[in-house]
Amino acid sequence: MPSKEFNYTLTDILGQVISMDVQNGLKNRGMTRADADERRKAVEELTGAELTAVSVYPFEPEDAKSNIENMIGVIQIPLGYAGPVLMKGDYATGPFLIPLATTEGALVASISRGMSVLTAAGGVRAKVYSDAMTRAPVFRVKGIDHTTEVITWIASHTVEIDEEVSKTTSHGKLMEIETFPNGRSLHLRFSYHTGDAMGMNMATIATEAVCRLIEKETGAELVSVSGNMCTDKKPAAINSIRGRGKTVVAEATIPKDIVEQKLHTDVKSIVETNTRKNLIGSAMAGSLGFNAHAANMIAAIYLATGQDPAQVVEGSSTMTVCEEVDGDLYISVRMPSVEVGTVGGGTKLPSQSEALNIIGCKGAGNALKLSELVAATVLAGELSTLGAQAAGHLGKAHKELGR
Repeated sequence: MPSKEFNYTLTDILGQVISMDVQNGLKNRGMTRADADERRKAVEELTGAELTAVSVYPFEPEDAKSNIENMIGVIQIPLGYAGPVLMKGDYATGPFLIPLATTEGALVASISRGMSVLTAAGGVRAKVYSDAMTRAPVFRVKGIDHTTEVITWIASHTVEIDEEVSKTTSHGKLMEIETFPNGRSLHLRFSYHTGDAMGMNMATIATEAVCRLIEKETGAELVSVSGNMCTDKKPAAINSIRGRGKTVVAEATIPKDIVEQKLHTDVKSIVETNTRKNLIGSAMAGSLGFNAHAANMIAAIYLATGQDPAQVVEGSSTMTVCEEVDGDLYISVRMPSVEVGTVGGGTKLPSQSEALNIIGCKGAGNALKLSELVAATVLAGELSTLGAQAAGHLGKAHKELGR
C-alpha cells in the first residue's frame, strides 16, 4: 500500500491536474491534448516512468471523451488481418478480410489457415438465432405473498412499463421480463432489442426507470439495478442457455481430401480430439466453455473493432462440435453471447472505425453482420487449432511463429 508520505507527494506533484480531474469527474472536461500532456507529465514526474510511446496518437482526446477519463495517451496493439474467408450468412455474404488486434504470435496465422480451409470447402454458413441485451435488477420484498403481488402487477401493466422504457430510448425495445423469486429477494431479467448498439447502457437506463415505477406501485424496494442474473462480464450458465446479446451459430463441412491436404491430419482424428478435449475435458473441468480457444479470436476482433473487451468473458462460453458426416468433417460453433455493436462506444474512435470499414460494418444496420463475422472467425480459429493438435503440430507452430 502507498505510504502517507507517498500520497502527499502525489498531491504536490499533480497539483492543479488532480484538482481539475476530481472536480470535473465524469463531466468529460479537461480532455484537450494539452490536458492529456499535463497529466502525462505529472505521472512521469511522480513515477519516474518515461511515457514517450503512449504520447503519440492520431486523434484528439475530445474524440474519446465518452470512452475514458484522466487520459494520458494510448496503448497501441499490433493490428493484422486474417482471410479472406468466404461467408454465406444471412447478413455477411462474400469474401472478407478480418481485422485482428493481438500481441500473441501465431494467432493471426492460425486463423488465416482456418479461413483458407473453410473457403476452399465452400465457405461458412452463419445464422443469428436471437438478439437481446439483458439487465437483471434485484428487489427486496416482504415475503412470497408480496413477491406474487409484484409479479402479478408486472404481468398486468405491460403498457405502463413499455411507456417508461420509451421515455429513455427511441432505439431500444423491451422484449421480455423474466421473474426469479427467492425468499425475500425478487430477481427480474429484462431483455431488450437494442438495434445496432451493443446496448448495455441503454438497457441499464431503461431498466432503472421501470424499477422506479415498480417500487412506486408495489412497495418492492430496488436493491441494485444489476442483481447479477444479467449476467454481465462473468461466466454464467444462464447466458450459455438463454443467451445474451446475439446467439450465433456458424458451420461448415470440410471434404475429407481438404482436411488431409490442408490440415495434414484426418477427419476421425479431428473429431476425436474435439470430443476428448473440448467436450469431455471441458465437462470434467466444470468449464462453461466447450472450445479450444474461442476467447483468443473474440478478443482480437473485439479490440480491433471497438467492442467492450471485458465481454470476451461471455463470448468464451462457446461450444465447438465436430462430426464425421459421409466421410467429411462437419464443424460448428454455437456462441450464445456475442455482445457487439456497430454504433456508439469504442466503435467511433478513428482506428476502430477504420477496422470496421475493412469488413463493411461501420454504422447502423451492421451489428448482425458483425456478429456473423465474429462467429466465422471463431470457427476458423477452432478448426485450425484442432487440426494442429490432431496432427501434433501445435507446439511447432508456436515455436516458429510465437517467439
